[in-house]
Amino acid sequence: MTPPRRKRRQPQHQRQHLPPPPPPGPQPAGGQVPPRNPERLYTIAGSADGARAELDLVTLIVARSAPQPAASPEESAVLRLCAAPLSVAELSAYLQLPFSAVTVLITELIAAELVQARAPIVRQAVPDRSLLEAVMYGLQRL
Repeated sequence: MTPPRRKRRQPQHQRQHLPPPPPPGPQPAGGQVPPRNPERLYTIAGSADGARAELDLVTLIVARSAPQPAASPEESAVLRLCAAPLSVAELSAYLQLPFSAVTVLITELIAAELVQARAPIVRQAVPDRSLLEAVMYGLQRL
């Protein structure tokens, strides 16, 4: 059972001087509410020049230290998430920020030596010869 909802009353002397509320604006097609003004990306990135490190979507980012109290919320989130290696694409998805903003943010963290960027781990194209020989000998024994 939910409690009844009550409307807050204003004192009598304030009610007389208030203008009527403006009529609601036209609703967009599809019934969706337009998003509010998002926070500008340069305020998140903090870099005026937009310098970026050479990062791919699959570049792995690893934190070198824990978040500092003076760090921005986005920087702290990156450092917490990157305790284990994460790709730039995964960070972008978890932080719900565009790839371009995440690359600027990671560039600042790399310059401050708080994170390290690693190339993705590539599997060898040719399997190890000793492994193939061991499998062959095991099959011959059967």
